[in-house]
Amino acid sequence: MTKLAQWLCGLALLGSAWAALALAPPGLQPPAPLRQALLPLPVYLLVAFGCYSLATVGYRLATFNDCEEAAAEL
Repeated sequence: MTKLAQWLCGLALLGSAWAALALAPPGLQPPAPLRQALLPLPVYLLVAFGCYSLATVGYRLATFNDCEEAAAEL
């Protein structure tokens, strides 16, 4: 199984669990405080992933090594 397939399976599992809780029938809905935290959860996770990605790119850019030998060969 490729890494992409693993990530997609994990996202599908989390997405289906979120949908089952968020879109539950009226008799099976979670309590109101939990529901209020549950509905914007995908947006929070997307923002957290964006912040992590930006921090990772910034750190890798700041610690990028120059390869002077390869530059001299060019």
